[in-house]
Amino acid sequence: MNLESFKHIFYRMPIVVRLLLSVSLIMLFFGTVIHLLEPQQFPSIFDGIWWAFITGATVGYGDYIPLTPAGRIVTLLLILSGGGMLTFYITTLAAKTINHESDLSEGKVSFNGKQHIIVVGWNERTKQLVEMIADKDPQQEMVLIDRTLNELQYRHYPIHFIHGDPSEDAVLVQANIKEAESVLISSDITTEERKADINTILTTVAVRGNNQDIPINAEILTISQVENAIRAGADTVISSNDFMSTLFYHELFHETHTRPFETVLNLLNEQQFTHITLPNELEGSSFKEAARFFLDNHELLLGLIRDGNWMMNPSGETSLDNEDILIILSAW
Repeated sequence: MNLESFKHIFYRMPIVVRLLLSVSLIMLFFGTVIHLLEPQQFPSIFDGIWWAFITGATVGYGDYIPLTPAGRIVTLLLILSGGGMLTFYITTLAAKTINHESDLSEGKVSFNGKQHIIVVGWNERTKQLVEMIADKDPQQEMVLIDRTLNELQYRHYPIHFIHGDPSEDAVLVQANIKEAESVLISSDITTEERKADINTILTTVAVRGNNQDIPINAEILTISQVENAIRAGADTVISSNDFMSTLFYHELFHETHTRPFETVLNLLNEQQFTHITLPNELEGSSFKEAARFFLDNHELLLGLIRDGNWMMNPSGETSLDNEDILIILSAW
């Protein structure tokens, strides 16, 4: 390797690595020189290097002391050069640590983990979602992409922040989209609904273009854009306005002494919905018989999907077909 090649490699290294390498070479040089000048005081090169580090760090244990004028001149040169280099290394390391934390908070640091959940958009809903996921599974890694947020302290929220437009490939690469487990795209409720849906669809297209297999959950505000979101590549479209309108209706016209909102909220906090194909042992059974089967496994059969039609709480005598999709409610 010639000098130019070495310089090319050296100056491409991170500054902390370069400083550490420089400090090590300086200490190796002075340790070797003092060993050659005073072999009786410094029996080995290692003893010389030990003395160089201790002296350069201004600790000065005094276990090795140069006695000759030449040795003392070398000591002065070490203090002037090596001591300053060590101090510079320590201060640079501290500055890099502070800068890295600042870059992390400002969303400038790429994410290198795997099997993470990517959340697009920072709002009260996604904030609560992050807290729920952290409570359920503290080991689950999450990445937030948001272009309106300028800073997010990692120590306050257990999520890696990427600042940028989620519809841009470079930003998705920063979030390591190819190694992610799933993506949730939330709507920007601070903008006009149609514009928010267009942004969601653009982000969906970008995500699908970078990862053909990743599950995409997209929130859409207007019914007219649901099909477009599906065409763009969304696996699940969350029509939040439809859900809230239905919930409002139940709140307005519910029977006395019932509390629909609290019931739904607690249900979703404690239970999960599962869609499964009809087990072989239940083929030809009635809905009532299947309900008993799942109750024995501490699961609740709510209904079924047949030929794209949802049948919630059908008649107990309804016969089940092997192509039916069963809707199960079970604990997390």
